[in-house]
Amino acid sequence: MCANDRRMRYLLSLTVFIAAPALAQADPGADVSQDRLQADVEKLVSFGTRHTLSDPDDPVRGIGAARRWATTELEATSRACGGCLEIIHPERVVTGDRIPDGVLIRNVVAIQRGSERPDEVVIVQAHIDSRASDVMDALSDAPGANDNASGSALVLEAARVLSQRQYPSTVVYALLSGEEQGLFGGELLADYALEQGWTVKAVLNNDVVGGSCGSDRVCDAEHVRVFSEGVRADADDAMRAAMRSRGGANDSPSRNISRWLDELANEYEGGLDVRQTWRSDRMGRGGDHLPFLERGLPAIRFSVAIEDYEHQHQDLRIEDGVTYGDTVDEMDFAYLAGVTQLNVRAIDQLARAPMPPRFTIDGVMRKGIALLIDQEPGAVEYNLYYRATDARDWEWRGAVDRSMLPEQRRDGPIDVWISPERGDDWIVGVSSVAADGSESPVASGVPGGAFYPVSD
Repeated sequence: MCANDRRMRYLLSLTVFIAAPALAQADPGADVSQDRLQADVEKLVSFGTRHTLSDPDDPVRGIGAARRWATTELEATSRACGGCLEIIHPERVVTGDRIPDGVLIRNVVAIQRGSERPDEVVIVQAHIDSRASDVMDALSDAPGANDNASGSALVLEAARVLSQRQYPSTVVYALLSGEEQGLFGGELLADYALEQGWTVKAVLNNDVVGGSCGSDRVCDAEHVRVFSEGVRADADDAMRAAMRSRGGANDSPSRNISRWLDELANEYEGGLDVRQTWRSDRMGRGGDHLPFLERGLPAIRFSVAIEDYEHQHQDLRIEDGVTYGDTVDEMDFAYLAGVTQLNVRAIDQLARAPMPPRFTIDGVMRKGIALLIDQEPGAVEYNLYYRATDARDWEWRGAVDRSMLPEQRRDGPIDVWISPERGDDWIVGVSSVAADGSESPVASGVPGGAFYPVSD
């Protein structure tokens, strides 16, 4: 049997934007509670400090007490959903520049197993530890309200809301230790994900997501920043050379998650707008999404639109009439609720959507672009995207419906021909769509555009 007998070929001219069918879904963001978020932040602050090197055995103060409380909260959430969460505590002893004598890093993780594709995983995470001005000071009060009780409360609230639903893919809710000492909790969870053989669809890292005003009192309660890498952190020399030749510096999986989140946010009137920030993290700084990127797993960071440096990484004090310290009274809980709603909506969609597909593309010296799309479990159709090479966002979309294939051909790859466009002038991408209309982020047809580690 020849190749054309095994595949169906489509002739498409993507000049019309064709929306994928979507079935009505109840908005999970509507179930987010601002009051619960505030109560959780206040509880986390009450532990005095959550420094990674604080006493892990103190019953009321320090990192150990905070982790034990978070575990009990997730256990209560699991009881409310009939035991739907598996709660685990990945751990390891680590040393580093900020942990000279070694310490046990212990994460608090709840796993909500998918009903159809349990190895396909969406992770929402935040670091639970805090710090004062001196990163090695484990004794002083370090309330860490915005950095990062805000993100930790978001993760706990996401678990409460989404555990009341069932998903084809697995959702992981993670509170990480050791971020301020060197991203050790992120390293631990990223390694755990690989050890479990998880196919990670997206990591949503939330770090400093509870304030709307900066040190200069400039305020922005309308936007949230989403940080995404350009060139893949796991790209080897051969891939970087291919990117220079054929594009790919602006089409990593995390960059396409950022685009996807921006479009998702636009669907909800009154919600926060995404400010796409095209760098891996803030200048000279980092977060727990970076260890995932280094391992080739797609990850982004949510953070406030404007940071307040007087109330972050600061000892509690008043100096020259200025109040310093990361305290609850400096937070905006309505803003935190908005960031939580966006996360919950994103997780809900990602956990229902299939993986972005793998595909090959060929546009060399021809009046058209050829694609061969590998079909993804759970996908009933695929959307083709393309944009000019200098455009920020995807500009056109057209649907390739798997139901158009003869029954005996629906399990094989789909052969697509885009005409009359020339491949040199366009970036082409493909997304997967579930039966309920949930759509994955777009995988780009450039070196490094697939949602899998380069080594796969």
